[in-house]
Amino acid sequence: MDITGKPRVVLGVSGGIAAYKACELLRRLTESGHDVRVVPTASALNFVGEATWSALSGHPVATGVWESVHEVPHVRIGQEADLVVVAPATADTLARAAHGLADDLLTNTLLTARCPVVFAPAMHTEMWEHPATRENVATLRRRGAVVVEPAVGRLTGKDTGKGRLPDPVEIFEVCRRVLARGAAGTEPDLAGRHVVISAGGTREPLDPVRFLGNRSSGRQGYALARTAVARGARVTLVAANTALPDPAGADVVRVGTALQLREAVLKAAADADAVVMAAAVADFRPAHYAQGKIKKQEGRDPEPVALVRNPDVLAELSSARARPGQVVVGFAAETDDVLANGRAKLARKGCDLLVVNEVGEDKTFGSEENEAVVLGADGSETPVPRGPKEALADTVWDRVVHLLDRE
Repeated sequence: MDITGKPRVVLGVSGGIAAYKACELLRRLTESGHDVRVVPTASALNFVGEATWSALSGHPVATGVWESVHEVPHVRIGQEADLVVVAPATADTLARAAHGLADDLLTNTLLTARCPVVFAPAMHTEMWEHPATRENVATLRRRGAVVVEPAVGRLTGKDTGKGRLPDPVEIFEVCRRVLARGAAGTEPDLAGRHVVISAGGTREPLDPVRFLGNRSSGRQGYALARTAVARGARVTLVAANTALPDPAGADVVRVGTALQLREAVLKAAADADAVVMAAAVADFRPAHYAQGKIKKQEGRDPEPVALVRNPDVLAELSSARARPGQVVVGFAAETDDVLANGRAKLARKGCDLLVVNEVGEDKTFGSEENEAVVLGADGSETPVPRGPKEALADTVWDRVVHLLDRE
């Protein structure tokens, strides 16, 4: 931190068209109380000029190691940083970082940094999927760097695919979580792990305009996804009817009904180390779907809606683990006898952990905060006091890591 107590962040910017989006990331970092030094590559200045970076950060900008030599910037900047984030990180920058090259100020900074490092890649799909890039990414992750998976969307020109820079707001959230953990000297303990998370609430259609649903917003599942990315995991997020921006670094699979969620989760869980079922999955669905809107008839009560059971996805995951040592976590939303009902559900479902919380019209659903108890199949109980949903997410991942480390 600097003399004012602000965390020191180095924002590296590579020479890609997405460089202009780094301005928004810089603004988020500075406005939230971080002291940010921008270190662009020479090619990055073709997209956003030196004056812009200097004005937004309040610091001079340099790309080479021969400027202000008396201050030894190629060593000092990295040594003093609390976090280095490279956004966008081009294929060239990833390659130079993986191979330890030091031919400009940014690569020198990466070599001297002893703080957490985050890369947010952006490039065309073919470049991202090339074996050389994949090997470079694997090398950086093995060394402890957090390499955020790029988003899927419109790229330069008419191309569409995986390789788009994630939303700067979401990259900021990853940086914030990494900084919080880095302050405690915590390594990315989910590095090399694939985790699957379900979020949101399923909707079971009655007719083309109506459905049976629930109040789940998906915020807890998204907090779990963001936290897992910051801890180094490869994240698949199965999102049911959410209106939230995609978490940076997560592969998002969108679903609507319980049957669609089951299919997506089972497919993603095939190679997962852990599956966290945070979604509110409907227990029942209408036995019959009306092809046309169900009309109100004057003087007549509506026909009763017959329901049938949906598959129990959590129990299915628990009873037929896709791979040895896979950890399965469930969520239980209860309105009364919370712990007793939670313990009964844990035994019935057969999962390793069950997060139990009390819900109601003004509790949990849609809120920025949560309060819960994490129950373990070993009889343990870990209470989590009311606070941000990401705090509960960290507690869940702490427990998951403990179980995975026993393999």
